Amino acid sequence: MLIDILASVTGILMSLAYYPEALEIIKNKSSKNVSRLSYGLFALGTTTWLVYGIIIKSLPVILGFALGVVGSWLVLILTFVYGKKK
Repeated sequence: MLIDILASVTGILMSLAYYPEALEIIKNKSSKNVSRLSYGLFALGTTTWLVYGIIIKSLPVILGFALGVVGSWLVLILTFVYGKKK
């Protein structure tokens, strides 16, 4: 039980790491220094893990990757919205 809580909290904290990048892109209206390949792989990976978590009904995996899916896809989409300007 404790390991599930620890895994969930750690997963959520790690998933929050995408959001500062998204905010920087929005603030600067540029994704000049952001790798589309990296965030494409992150988006694919977080989505795969979320689907896996749902299939095996693992709350720590689902919680850990749900925010990551939104964050990684958000950054990836923003790289196309704001292009490589500046």
